[in-house]
Amino acid sequence: MPQPRSGLWTRVRRHLPANVATGDRLGGDQPVDYHCPVAEQTGAGEDATHSDDGADREEVSVVIPTIGRRELLRACLESLGACRPRAAEVVIVDQSGGEEIAELVSDYGHLGARVVKSDAKRIPVARNAGLRAARHDLVLMTDDDCTVASDWVAVGARLAGQDPRLIVSGRVLPAGDERRVPSTISDTEPKDYTGTTELGGLFTNNVTFNRTEVLVLGGFDEAFEKASDNELCYRWLTSGRRLVYEPSLLVRHHDWRSPKQLRQLYASYWRGQGAVYAKNLAAGDYRILRIAARDVYWRIRGGVRMPGGKFRVALELRGMLLGLPVGFARYLRGRGRATSRDRAAEP
Repeated sequence: MPQPRSGLWTRVRRHLPANVATGDRLGGDQPVDYHCPVAEQTGAGEDATHSDDGADREEVSVVIPTIGRRELLRACLESLGACRPRAAEVVIVDQSGGEEIAELVSDYGHLGARVVKSDAKRIPVARNAGLRAARHDLVLMTDDDCTVASDWVAVGARLAGQDPRLIVSGRVLPAGDERRVPSTISDTEPKDYTGTTELGGLFTNNVTFNRTEVLVLGGFDEAFEKASDNELCYRWLTSGRRLVYEPSLLVRHHDWRSPKQLRQLYASYWRGQGAVYAKNLAAGDYRILRIAARDVYWRIRGGVRMPGGKFRVALELRGMLLGLPVGFARYLRGRGRATSRDRAAEP
């Protein structure tokens, strides 16, 4: 496998086990590629402060949920360390149940990195915990299996600082085998979703927003296994708030999942999507029927046009057939049980 040439890769590789640094499999069947290209650096914004290690800092918080993918998280933190300016703090929400993440994060105190423990194993719970723990209203969010461009903090602060009722979602490029990397978007032109009923415009592995505004709206729905980002996207836009896609806000999402893990992931995605449709339909929002039909159409058509199209379409179709009806029915059953409990509790 050809090795990346960036200076960031050299720094990250020193911290990685030999099998990971060479791109071999981690944990038996989990291929890893830590290619971390770094964009050109930009200068600090007007609100940047100066840190003890000489790096300028932007008054923003970075929130990263993790379930314990230690070496992936290390690469993510290394990329944040290469940012100029850096974020004022990095909040790692740890749902692993162990101490390895805290030990790792202790090596990154110079980044303002700290751990928030979460006993739950749901991603929306972790995201909300990170938002509540953040010390700054302006938040950038990514995932532990992503690496960020060196101007990510500067671009995010500049874009989202314009309007507290604005969410900016950015470009997510695959690192490794494109067919095996979910949740990517490579469009090079900006797009404004404001005033639409889009569900898929919010990529929480690369997003920046005002945390107070998101929490006022209810944050991420913690009842969801997956697709809480799509649910928030729809709720945000239908409330009259703004959401835009800006490709200059850039991260890379890394290839590490086996084919079996990808099949499981897509099924869970579609269970979450089914729950989104069920929640809004149960609330009397019949627009969701048209949106669901549109989503299915474009997921399949879009998958065909992407690299490895047949592989992606197979994942989508299998996940849709196994996941969507289960997620739809499961949400409605859970809502019905909750309604029965509420009625039983009435005086």
